[in-house]
Order: sequence, then C-alpha cells, then structure tokens
Amino acid sequence: MPAPANTQAAAPPASPSAAPTSTETVRVLSLDELITTVVANNTELLSAQQARVTATAGIQTATAYANPRLEWQSGRNQARMPGAVPGSVQGWGVSQMIENPGARDARRGAAEAAARGTEHAITLTRNAVVSETRLRASEYLLRRAEAGVTSEDLALLEQVRERVRLRVASGEAPRYEVIKADAEIVHARERQQTAALQAEQVLLTLNRMASGRLPARWSLAGSLQEDNPLPSLAELMAQAETDNPELRALQAEVERAEAQVRGARASRWPGVELRVGQTREPDLRHSSVGVSVQIPLLDQRDGAIGEAGSELRRLQGRLDGRRAELRQQLQHAWQALAIARLRVQALSEGVVLDAEAALKVAQAAYRFGERGILDVLDAQRVLRSARLNLLEARFQSQAARIELETLAGRFAASPTTPQ
Repeated sequence: MPAPANTQAAAPPASPSAAPTSTETVRVLSLDELITTVVANNTELLSAQQARVTATAGIQTATAYANPRLEWQSGRNQARMPGAVPGSVQGWGVSQMIENPGARDARRGAAEAAARGTEHAITLTRNAVVSETRLRASEYLLRRAEAGVTSEDLALLEQVRERVRLRVASGEAPRYEVIKADAEIVHARERQQTAALQAEQVLLTLNRMASGRLPARWSLAGSLQEDNPLPSLAELMAQAETDNPELRALQAEVERAEAQVRGARASRWPGVELRVGQTREPDLRHSSVGVSVQIPLLDQRDGAIGEAGSELRRLQGRLDGRRAELRQQLQHAWQALAIARLRVQALSEGVVLDAEAALKVAQAAYRFGERGILDVLDAQRVLRSARLNLLEARFQSQAARIELETLAGRFAASPTTPQ
C-alpha cells in the first residue's frame, strides 16, 4: 500500500460563494494579496479613517476665533420737561471677545491630541485587522491540510477494504472484517466532509472581513510552515514600547487629558471683552469704549480642574497598567511559541515517522496473515491522529507568532509584511 503523503499536500477547497462549474476557475491568492484586499475594504478600518477626518475638523473648530457681536437699537425721546428736545434715538455697539491665550492653546492642544488619537486608532484597527486576517488564513491552511489528511486516510481505508473484501470472498478472513472496514470508511468520509466544510467557513469569514470583495471562487497559497525568523523577545518588547498602537493611542489620550487640565486652569480667566458703542439723540451724541472681565470670585473652576485632573490620573494609570500587561502578554506568547515549536519538532521527527513505520509493519503483517484488520485500522488511526496533531501544533506555532507580531505592533504600518 502507498505510504501517506506529506501533511501539507492537499487540494484547496473552493470558496462556497459560488457553485462549482466546469467553466469556473479557482483564483489562487497569495497572503499579501488577501491582506491587501481585506485592508482596502474592511468596514471597521474605513470607519476609523473617517474618524480622522472628523478629528481634523475638530482642530479647525478649536482654533477658530470668536466672532464679533454687533448691536443696534432705535427708539424715540419724548420731552417731559421744558427745554427738552424730543425726537428719535439710535444706538449701535460692537464687542469682541479676546480669549485667554492659555485657554486657547490648551483647547488646540486637546484637539490635536484627539487627532493623533484617531491616527493611532487607525493603526490599531489596521494592526488588529491584519492580525485577524493572518490568523484566519492560517486556520484555513490548517483546515485545508486536515481535509487533505482525511482524504488520504479515506483512500487508504478504501484500499484496505478492497483487500479485506478479497480475503473474505476467498474465505481467508471472517465477514466482520468487511463490516469493520465499511464502518471506518463511513467515519473517514464524515471527517473529510467536516474538514472541508470548516475550510469553507473560514473562507466565508475572510470574505466578510473584506466586505464581500474577494473573488467568487478563490483559494489561498501557502502552508503552515514558518517562514521568516522572529526577532528576540527583548527586541519585540522594545518594539512594543514604541510601536504598539494601543499604547500610542493611550498616550494620545493622556496628552489630551493634560491639555484639558491646562484648559480648566486657564478657564478661571476666560478672556477680555472689548466694547465700542455710540448713541445718538436729537441734540446729543454719546460715544463709549469699555472692557468687560469675568472675575473668578464665586467660581474658581475648582470642580472642572478636579475633574480634569482625576481623568488624567485615570488615563495615566491605564497606560501604565497596559504597558505592564503588554510585557506579560509578550512573555506568555513567547512561551506558547516555544512550546508549539517543541511539539512540532517532536511530532515531525518522532511520532509521525514512528506511526508511519508501524502502519507499514501492520499492513505487511496483515498481507501475510500474521495480523488482523483491527491491527491495521488501529495503526492507521494512530498515524492519522499523529498527522492531525502535527498540523494543530504548526497552527498553534503560527498563532503564537502572529500574536507576538501583533503585540509588537508590526502590522500597524504595513498592511502586508511586518516591520
């Protein structure tokens, strides 16, 4: 009987978005092409980019000067004493608020910090979208490889059943061996169909992330083998300190809160209002120039200053806590990667090879009548389990690697390749 093929060799299932026909072709996408399509059409990322436009308009709002106020009034003057001159009375006035420069600068600083926050929100969303896309792509490769393993397992079982049928027909084996082989084939077909459907479900998820912009029928090139080496844990931690988009977004919130504290303190003296006016009577003309200043006598803005200061301390605590949590997550993901790599090495260099050798021995012993069909089926079951465990270990290795790169913010700037 032929030996099992490599665990990565599997025919890619087509996307379920269209029924297969003889004229349709399956388009094979690379991982970079898939990520580019998802990033260009993902609704969450587009929404985050629109928020940047809103924040940019907020800077214009924060730096706008107050409009002058124009007043005009008209009336009549009635004489109630001898010698008074009756007639119409008209007046006008212009006032301009000159804002406290400290309050204006603080408001502008808060708006600019909010705009920087939206930029970091875009990188945070992009980092998460690329990470999720890579993880789903790895899951698709896992399910596709599992479908390949189960298909090969089904083909081997069908060969075993044919040999069993011949031996039963010649009277060399009891009939229950055929029944047992048929039952194993039924289970193998169920496993193969389940793996194929799971692969199609992942394709649907990826198409949803791309807002339905992926081809009607497509597949993904690649395998679960690790490609590029990762930096050391120390380098990843240093990169996370500077490039992690969540930390940068929290830092922007802290800067905005600091500007709001400065603005609350400056609001004690909001500014000076200059006034110029003139009133015309039948025999007089009154001109006036005035200044209006709000004195912080009853309200010294202590409440607003306290609220802004408390919010600043809260955000600073969140930033410090997230930074410490990020270091722990990096260490945990690094350990998970090391464990997964050890499993891959143990399975690929030991367990799978031993299981393949055991299956060959069981098959040879069955041909010579030294073993029964149950021994062959058990050996094949052990090999299938070992190969599936190897695929799962490779997927776990990829998942840990993706988590490390996500925490380090390596997907924040470039939509395809890590920094």
